[in-house]
Amino acid sequence: MRVNEDTVLRGLRVLLVPYEPHHVPRYHEWMMSEELQKLTASEPLTLEQEYDMQRSWREDNDKCTFIILDAVKWNQGYPEEQCMVGDVNLFIVDPENTSLAEIEIMIAEPAYRGKGLGEESVRLMLFYGASTLKTTIFQAKIGQENIKSVQLFSKFHFEEVSLSAVFKEITMQWKVTDEEKKKLLDSFCVSVESYKQIKDMK
Repeated sequence: MRVNEDTVLRGLRVLLVPYEPHHVPRYHEWMMSEELQKLTASEPLTLEQEYDMQRSWREDNDKCTFIILDAVKWNQGYPEEQCMVGDVNLFIVDPENTSLAEIEIMIAEPAYRGKGLGEESVRLMLFYGASTLKTTIFQAKIGQENIKSVQLFSKFHFEEVSLSAVFKEITMQWKVTDEEKKKLLDSFCVSVESYKQIKDMK
């Protein structure tokens, strides 16, 4: 999605940056993992196909993707590829109406799991969806066995709305009220910055 091509969402422990071609080799390494393929219901791609996918996520109006960076490493001057820990996405159900979106989160680096980075990344993405894309209904489709993800989205008031026995998948949903939106926008530390500017400063 072009709308976020120069957007950085900075929290306390993570930075969300647009998915760029230089991220692809590391992302491709992640997706060779059978564990991640299972958790994300993905098929392995060639490196060339991964580059094609990155271009699609950048150009298509129904996909909004950010790479999750470790803010501590970033601030210490590590190369961006070495700061990568996962990704977070919004898939717009109808590009003409951004009020409904499906959210996905992946912490690909095992050492970063269970440390709150996923929770902060989801919060930043909900903030971005509600404030910039005007999303008012968020959905998450989660494998039944992925208890940690179910627990994560439950923290954000997502509730189970359906269960697919065929796909062994739970659909959770959060309808954002005006009061909840205000709390989301006001209750935590986030700054929205220019990706080009922060790269130039590094």
